[in-house]
This record gives sequence, structure tokens and C-alpha cells, in this order.
Amino acid sequence: MKSRPNSVVVVTGLGATTPLGGDVASTWSALLAGKSGVSTIAGDWRELLPVHIAAAAAVDPSEVLDRVEARKLDRTQQFALIASREAWADAGSPEVPSERLGVVIASGIGGVQTLLGAYDTLKEKGARRVSPYTVPMLMPNGSAAAVGLELKARAGVHTPVSACASGAEALGYAMEMIRSGRADVVVAGGTEAAIHVLPMAGFAAMMALSTRNDEPDKASRPYDKGRDGFVLGEGAGVVVLESEEHAKRRGAKIYGVLAGQGITADGYHIAAPDPEGTGAASAMRLALEDAGIRPEDIVHLNAHATSTPAGDIAEAGAIVSALGAHAKNVAISATKSMTGHLLGGAGAVESIFTVLALYHRLAPPTINIVDLDEAITLDVVRDEPRALPEGPLAALNNSFGFGGHNVALVFKTYDND
Repeated sequence: MKSRPNSVVVVTGLGATTPLGGDVASTWSALLAGKSGVSTIAGDWRELLPVHIAAAAAVDPSEVLDRVEARKLDRTQQFALIASREAWADAGSPEVPSERLGVVIASGIGGVQTLLGAYDTLKEKGARRVSPYTVPMLMPNGSAAAVGLELKARAGVHTPVSACASGAEALGYAMEMIRSGRADVVVAGGTEAAIHVLPMAGFAAMMALSTRNDEPDKASRPYDKGRDGFVLGEGAGVVVLESEEHAKRRGAKIYGVLAGQGITADGYHIAAPDPEGTGAASAMRLALEDAGIRPEDIVHLNAHATSTPAGDIAEAGAIVSALGAHAKNVAISATKSMTGHLLGGAGAVESIFTVLALYHRLAPPTINIVDLDEAITLDVVRDEPRALPEGPLAALNNSFGFGGHNVALVFKTYDND
């Protein structure tokens, strides 16, 4: 194994399917336009719940995948495969030996729809009617396996599972695979498909979901005084990461640099955030240190900001703690106001947003802030995109998950000189 401890890791491909669009271009366009992907749930089962809203994928996988192929994949895996194919094509379908190609696709829950559907089949029709694809479809690593098999990746196929921090952790793991010399190219991201009565009943029982059923498009409202919980979303985000030398050798388009990561744990509570934000702030500091930059170098931050009363406050305090006085100068975007919360897919999708914000020098807006919580002292980008300055730029993407998982990633603009 060839060690490359100082290897620069660059982003050369982007793929996504989200509540805002079936690909990166349509998602980014809707994001900048401040559109909401939240709507009323179509299924009659919503009447069993106090929550009748969710952010379903804008383009159903059945519109993209062949029916025979789709029936062997859980919805989570379908999203991952669609996003991975877009990212791979966007990267120019790089020619790389299988032994130098890796895959890291995360999920917070995995194939929960397959699991619950198979149990219904077992009860209603008997064991003989349970699909032989059930186990590969429900296992959390099924998405990574599906992508890895399609690409014939042999440097390693991995699945971090850290709740809502999973997608971001996948990118960090992939970066280390390249830095350590295990791989030249890694396809990395996160995926989730949990808009189903049982997971939603569980979240609702925790009082984690918004019940603003009469105004779906206004339900996800990070930092607003009237926020009452997150809106569950679905979809996937995938990026192609490469060592700079490999990307330059093949003349690849480079969107930016994944420059650093910080990973910590709260050690506080299974679901509630540490109100002091100690672990989150530490993750941001570690990410800055890993990237070799100062707080003053950060111009933009895509916040985790799920629209929960406690979580938004804890993260805002952590940002101030990590960035100090400079925090007030950072353009903060809370994009879950439009996408809802994609759980294990969130960190990957929001990493794409962060990369594109630097690439286009445009911070996405945060919508639905009618009455800003006075406890939020950050410079939140509201309603309209905001231009970012010229010159070299750096940005943070935060992802936090149940279990006290904290992941912060640093992205930078790419200077070919």
C-alpha cells in the first residue's frame, strides 16, 4: 500500500436525488430559488399518525430504474445507485484499477421498508412468499454493496452507520482511504428512505417531528421561534473523491477540495444534544486543524440545523464556541428548511451543497424564518442566496446524529496554480 499522508483530496463528481430534484442541477436550482420539498404524505397510513407531512423524493426511483433491477433493491439502495451513477458520469467515468477504487455509502437506518414489508408478507402469506432478496435488501451495507458491485470496487466497500451524521462520516472515511494510500478514487455518500408509518411513528413518539400539517412547505423552519421539530426527508447524495495527482493526471474537472474532518461524540444522551455543544464545537475545531486553516478562513457554513427547539440552539452555541468572534462573519445556510431531514443522507447531500456554494461562490438561503429566535446570534442567509467573496475560500459542513455523533467537514475552493 502506497502511503500518501499529505495527499490532497479533491471532489470530481456530484450526484443526488432529493426532495428538490432528481439530480444535482435541478436540486441546486430549486435550493437557490428557496423552494420547499415538503408536502402532505400520499399514503392513507398517515391518518395513524399525528404527523401528515414529509419531504418525499421529487423523482421516484421507478421513473429512473428498470423494473427488474428495482425489485431487487430497497428504496434506500435505489436512491444510492441513482446518485452514484450521476456522480460517476459527472466525474467522467474515470478509468481506475478495481484495486484502487473504493466505495463508502452510509445509511442511518438501512432497508427498513424492506424489513417491515417482508414481515407483513410473512404474516399474511407465509414464509415461502418472502423474497430471497430480503436480506441483501434490508442490510445497512446493501447500498454500498450495490454501488461497489456495479463499479467493481475492490479497494474496500464500507458503510458508516452513525444516525444523522452517517453521510458526512462516509466522506471523511473516504478521504482517509485516499490519504492513507488505500485508494486513488472513492465513491462516497449517504442515502435514506424511511418515510414509512413505523419509523415516523417512532420519531413522532419522541416528539421529534413537526406537526405543522396545515402548512407543509412552512413546517421546516430552522432558527425560527415557531419551530417544532424536523420534517423527515428521503434521497441520496454521492460524490467522487480522488487524490489530486490522479485527478490532474486524467484531466478531471475539480469542484473543490475536501480538506479536513473532525469526529467526536457527546457522551451525553441517546437523542438529545449536549446543550453546551461541547462535542460539536470540538468536531469543528478538529476539522479546522486537520485542514490546516484558522477560524478566520471560514466564509460559509452549512448547518445541521434540523428545526428542533433544542438542537438549533446547541449547534448555534457550538459554532460561536468553535469560531469565536469570527462566527458573526460567516454566512450560515440551513438547507433542511427546504429538503427536510434526510437522516443518513443529509450529510452527503449538504456536503454537495457546500461544495457548490464554494464553486459558484453563492451561499443558499434559509427559508421559513418569520421570527428569528433571539438566542441565534449567527449571520443566517435568509430567503435569497448570498454572494461569497472572491479568492480562496473555505467552508464547514456540520452533521450531528442520535447517539451523540458529531462530524464536521472542511471544504475549500481548488486553486490549480
